[in-house]
Amino acid sequence: MNRFAALLLITPVLASACSPSNAPQAGETNEASAPQWRTLDGAPPLVIAHRGASGLRPEHSQAAYQLALDLGADVIEPDLVMSSDGVLIVRHDPYLSSSTDIATRPEFADRRAEMMGQEDWWTPSFTAAELTTLTASQTMEDRDQSYNGQFPVLTFDQFLDFVAAEEERCACEIAIEPEVKAPAAFAALGLDPLPALIASLDAHDLNRAEAPVVIQSFDADFLERLNAQTDVPLAMLYAGPDAEGANAGGRSLEEIAQFADGIGAYKALLFTEGGESTGFVQDAHDLGLEVHVWTVRDDRAPVVGETVQEELRALYDEGVDGVFTDFPGTAVAVRDQMASE
Repeated sequence: MNRFAALLLITPVLASACSPSNAPQAGETNEASAPQWRTLDGAPPLVIAHRGASGLRPEHSQAAYQLALDLGADVIEPDLVMSSDGVLIVRHDPYLSSSTDIATRPEFADRRAEMMGQEDWWTPSFTAAELTTLTASQTMEDRDQSYNGQFPVLTFDQFLDFVAAEEERCACEIAIEPEVKAPAAFAALGLDPLPALIASLDAHDLNRAEAPVVIQSFDADFLERLNAQTDVPLAMLYAGPDAEGANAGGRSLEEIAQFADGIGAYKALLFTEGGESTGFVQDAHDLGLEVHVWTVRDDRAPVVGETVQEELRALYDEGVDGVFTDFPGTAVAVRDQMASE
């Protein structure tokens, strides 16, 4: 059993402890109603809250993570970028205009700069203390904007403190799946995220194989370096062999399996244009790789089926081990319905 599989064996149990709605009722047992899941270990597929419940609250805000847990998510995902003083910040993008209120902050007006091919405000131009004065915004214009400006930007350590507090409250463990964004670009600026990541994991007793943590990245070289320094499970994010910047540096699944424990696959890789299986999940499972797919969204067109519920059913039927979603409540509901059939 690889490190990733060991994590997935314990996570559904932990999630059940945190989510009373998932507990068996009197006279019922989970085993009696559970389908024969086609996941690598036979456990139910995980619902991973993509940037928290980001379809309902501003992404990466504490409110988004709290709502995700309340909706029954098994795992919550923070993306990680770097500040100028070497602190990991919970943001998807290193530019700040679309996900924060920085454009309304006159004291930072002169910090707008050209970087990474565009002009914006950038996390490596600000200290962590400055970044945490910003508030989070909903990044998609067709989603609810009423929660903008209410929740501060978090550091990774603040996120981990929130998780620890929630664990104490629910008397359970909460699984997390951080993604390290653009590590090579930050390293080129003298801000290598790897030491900061290890330090945060160490500080929260999470730098161990059995911790409820998976580290993911699109950067295969970074994951290979990380694999040499930690026993925490790793996942290679992957959009296919022809996806520049998202093709694992041209590595095959067999090569990925040499340093990663799972693969975070773009969901379209699993199906032909006609909706038939490509065999991707089985190929990964044959190599001992778990498969977490991204990203299911209630308000976006599915890649298979006519509705998001049909898409989720197809993904679960295909045997995925986890699903990243902006709307964890929907993914939990479909999984629970399948478990009761």
